[in-house]
Amino acid sequence: MNPADFEHVEFDATEFSGTVRMFPIPNLVMFPHVVQPLHVFEERYRELMQDAVATDRLIAMPVLKPGWEPDYAGRPPVEPWACLGKVVLHNKLPDGCFNLLLMGVARLRIDEELDPLRSFRQAKAEIVADICPSADNDEAIDLRRRLVEAFDASIAKGDAPASLSQLLDNEMPLAQLSDMVSYALAMPAEAKLALLAEPCVVARTHQLLELLGASMPRCAARGDFPPPFSVN
Repeated sequence: MNPADFEHVEFDATEFSGTVRMFPIPNLVMFPHVVQPLHVFEERYRELMQDAVATDRLIAMPVLKPGWEPDYAGRPPVEPWACLGKVVLHNKLPDGCFNLLLMGVARLRIDEELDPLRSFRQAKAEIVADICPSADNDEAIDLRRRLVEAFDASIAKGDAPASLSQLLDNEMPLAQLSDMVSYALAMPAEAKLALLAEPCVVARTHQLLELLGASMPRCAARGDFPPPFSVN
């Protein structure tokens, strides 16, 4: 998919209200710069979608903390770092469910969950901007080269989808590349959350390179990119 084909890709962080709708999913760690397909069928998240597409189209994707299972229908705790996403395409189905594409637009730190005035959960949150090196920074240039080489090796080993090799053929900024690699690799949710929680691009890339070089249990490679629809 090409972001140029989407309907609503513009995002102005200065217009962010500071209040977010939350669509928490266990184990799915979303990142800025990626597109996540979602299928929404729970009644509370149908209401969330109706509210989002009628206004700013923004949805926060936090991860449920471990032990969420007994209270899934309620308000189990979420991790403090999340990805803010914008609905760029959606289709409301005859049964009231939604299929949508959510594009990550920013890192988000959740400060305080709000009282339940709606069926879906809301929180006060703060956008945390990336701390980016200059384009001619020698360390950043070297880190990008090393990340491309390490990711290429992961694709060759089957630890990442071969379809992602096209990411290595262009000069996308290190911030975007590090987020897309973090999202695409099969890693534990805890490792991905640590990467999401690091706004410094240089530090994040160092962290990612350490993970790529570590001896981790072999995971099944992720399939198509973007992946199949996730469900709530």
